[in-house]
Amino acid sequence: MMKRPTIADLAQASGVSIATVNRILGGTGAVRAETIERVQNAAEEIGFYGRGVIEDRRQRLLPNYRFGFLLQQSSRELYRLFGSKITEAAARRQHEKVVAVVDFVDVLEPQNIADRLEALGKRCDAVAVIAGDHPLIGQTIQSLKERGKPVVAYITDQSARDRAGFVGTDNWKLGRTAAWFLAQTTPMPGRIAVFIGNHRYQCQDVSDASFRSYMREHAPHLQVDDSRPTHEEPNEAYRIVSQLLSELDDLRGIFIVGGGISGVLRALREAPVEKRDKVRVVCRDIGPETRKGLTEGLIMAALCHPLDQISDELIATMIAALEHRDSTTILQRVVPFETITPESV
Repeated sequence: MMKRPTIADLAQASGVSIATVNRILGGTGAVRAETIERVQNAAEEIGFYGRGVIEDRRQRLLPNYRFGFLLQQSSRELYRLFGSKITEAAARRQHEKVVAVVDFVDVLEPQNIADRLEALGKRCDAVAVIAGDHPLIGQTIQSLKERGKPVVAYITDQSARDRAGFVGTDNWKLGRTAAWFLAQTTPMPGRIAVFIGNHRYQCQDVSDASFRSYMREHAPHLQVDDSRPTHEEPNEAYRIVSQLLSELDDLRGIFIVGGGISGVLRALREAPVEKRDKVRVVCRDIGPETRKGLTEGLIMAALCHPLDQISDELIATMIAALEHRDSTTILQRVVPFETITPESV
């Protein structure tokens, strides 16, 4: 019968003194978090009986953060998915305790977003925000920084010089990749429609510009129309697509840079098959509605943020911003996007 590991065995296995192990087990005296973690790992390896006590001591010494996340439009499944993935990422942190305060803005007026950002900043140590680029929002970012509350731009960047960082994907590559899909699958001349949510979203504006850059270079047979703003409203997207399908015989593709995918899909489902089959659709990000559109063959490709990875990166960046809050460096974290097709969904 194997002998139960002793405190002396644990001290030897973890490379610390018996007195240090006793301080950890007794909850008395200062012990560094790294030392407690080393002792905990050794306890797991040798099967030491007091593992629960060591874990409790480690948990009590972890730094605590309260992070705010200002997302958009609670009515949209995609933003609710963003929120749930952020909450999961906060729970995965092993070396900190992170409380995620997820808030949604339904009225997308810049002053309202700025007010909500200010309110969230008062309650949290740092804030992440998805919003169009606007001076009012930039002023709030500056004000929060002056009070030691760093703000990280998420998904779409801000021009505010006082932002602490940006976490998102490479939107220039994303736009050109969308153009590649449409150019490679559309040999016949025709028109391409581009939908954006709002010109103030940097991520959409950059993707729009790079999409056109590729088309000018590689697909001169396709005419790219002026971008049509949907204001992230599915009904507006539905109205525009329905009108295009009824008036045009040469609509060959749609690039949805911003919101409105459910409205686009509704219009395509209602269209005559002979018109619908001529239109190739590429969109950004994937929620339940996009997934359905892919399985139906209505969407050729979705270029998506990898939500688990980018949520982890966002929280890590917010922690880094707090640790270096006096630095003038803007942290840039670019996460490669995923490409999802009907065959990979």
